[in-house]
Amino acid sequence: MKPISVLLCALIAAGALVGCGGGDPPTVAAESESDQHADEDSHGGEGVVRLTEQQLADAQIELATAGTARIRETLPLYGRITPNAVSVRQVTARFPGVIRSIAKNFGDGVREGETLAVIESNESLLRYNVTSPISGVVTTRDANPGEQTGERVLFTVADLSSVWVEVSLFPRDVGKVTPEQTVVVRGADDTARAEGRVIWVAPFGSSENQTLTARVLLDNANRRWAPGLYVTAEVTLNEADVPIAIRNEALQTLEERTVVFVRDADGFEPRPVQLGRRDADNTEVTSGLAAGDIYVARNSFTLKAELGKGEAEHSH
Repeated sequence: MKPISVLLCALIAAGALVGCGGGDPPTVAAESESDQHADEDSHGGEGVVRLTEQQLADAQIELATAGTARIRETLPLYGRITPNAVSVRQVTARFPGVIRSIAKNFGDGVREGETLAVIESNESLLRYNVTSPISGVVTTRDANPGEQTGERVLFTVADLSSVWVEVSLFPRDVGKVTPEQTVVVRGADDTARAEGRVIWVAPFGSSENQTLTARVLLDNANRRWAPGLYVTAEVTLNEADVPIAIRNEALQTLEERTVVFVRDADGFEPRPVQLGRRDADNTEVTSGLAAGDIYVARNSFTLKAELGKGEAEHSH
């Protein structure tokens, strides 16, 4: 049995060791590591993508400035391009006779007063010209040399500088569409886009498909809208100006958050944003961006890919 004095000395020595803080260093180290992770979390763990001007050009990255925009509440519809019937003329012979020659064929352009055919009158045997009453395109031809004209339509000429878009309305939507409303028309491949206006809504429906027709007048001076093609149409129901909006293409998702790549002095930062109203072109930003911020409006997925590649390399 050890002397009491020896045990007492051992206890005192142990107490002195604890009093000297022998367990403190691991605790301090743990707190420092925790603080470091908290700091990383506050930055979202996301970096900055740096690209040269040449890289931006090669990736076809387009920049835009966040600012005011008009957001439209729209009704999506489907329709078909047709000739503007107000600008279509049917051409007949003034006097019955024999068709001696044809000057214009189907699809040919024609000027007002230009000859379409030459007719020899049955009564006088004199020849006269059948001319176009308007400038446009020959859309039908029912005339051949040697034939009698009779009273039939020989040519149809249409001025296609404007066209109609005839869209189908379901009964539930009829009350939403009225004349003079703005309509955005898009081609099947979404590359062609133009604005028109509603000029007529049918007072009766079709028993075949249980829809009504609304007619949109569309400028076609550039001849981009060919009759017979199917299109989509968005009728504007309401409009609202918002202080900050971006193009829809700019939005990306990172770690289950919606972000926009914003340019600053260091490069492109994926900035989380809160969104509001949106339409087919723009989205309102309620927080996360300021007016005047430069953001990636097109091909932002390239930056997302670069960011993911950089994080993968860092993890190794």
